[in-house]
Amino acid sequence: MFIEKRKRGKNVKYYLVHSFREDAKVRKIRRFLGSNLSQKELNEKRKHAENFIREQIRIYKAIRDPLKTVLSDKELRKLEDIEDKGKINIQHLSEMDWKAFMEDFVYNTNAIEGSTVEQAEVRKILRRDEWPAGKTRGEISETYGVAEAIKYIRRTKTHVSLELIKKLHFIIFRNSKPFAGELRKKGQEVAVTDNLGRVLHKGAPSSKVPELLRELVSWYNNNKKRYPPITLAGVVHDQFENIHPFLDGNGRVGRLLLSNVLLKHSLPPVNIHFSSRRAYYSSLQEYQKFGNIRPTIELILKEYRKLRKSLGKR
Repeated sequence: MFIEKRKRGKNVKYYLVHSFREDAKVRKIRRFLGSNLSQKELNEKRKHAENFIREQIRIYKAIRDPLKTVLSDKELRKLEDIEDKGKINIQHLSEMDWKAFMEDFVYNTNAIEGSTVEQAEVRKILRRDEWPAGKTRGEISETYGVAEAIKYIRRTKTHVSLELIKKLHFIIFRNSKPFAGELRKKGQEVAVTDNLGRVLHKGAPSSKVPELLRELVSWYNNNKKRYPPITLAGVVHDQFENIHPFLDGNGRVGRLLLSNVLLKHSLPPVNIHFSSRRAYYSSLQEYQKFGNIRPTIELILKEYRKLRKSLGKR
């Protein structure tokens, strides 16, 4: 790491710069220290900046590494065996099935993120535009937003793209969040915490978000004919959550991406139930820490069995 000075008129700006090689590329991280600093101030700020840069590199590499892993033939066969044991038949949902799925998905995906709108209230909102008392405008608008996003993934021919990701976020949150459809800006860092305030996961450095999303899209396009559909969908979802490209709303967009990939491979969409949220969070942790996609695949199959059972009742 080295200090870089930039003169602007009478002012001198100081940056701590670190270059590191990754694959065939040399990457550079620059951290602003301040202007017109004394040697003592410069030394103090450098210590903090060094720790910040090291943490940024660690997070970036941890998030990027899972996609760099190419599954061996043996591991791929194991994942295919897991999918085969799920006995998932291609099933085209009727319009009645889609309506029921949409209402269930809207309730569960919003409930996972803390919405207080109950399942019966979701039906009233979507069927009759009847707004329940005591619910915020944000919760109501996101109920409509998720439903509209489901309709969108039914229509679109796109599998995975940066434009699709931003479009889904905009559709869901355009009436509830001022940053709808916008990726995190430089300096906007995020962390996922539990109810005790403990950090479970840190999103990618904001400066790396566009690059990581492009890598995800490229990975999908290069592997969509190689890996089984559920494996593809699971990796896209888990890696998207790993990157955490938006200030808020990443979970809902990620679960829509999951279903979109399945649909584009002629499989039914999947609904992660609110009652499965602990298993869901656990599967994300397994991927984030170890690049292990199996728990996600097993969860998808479990939710598929629920879907098949619920459709069989109608």
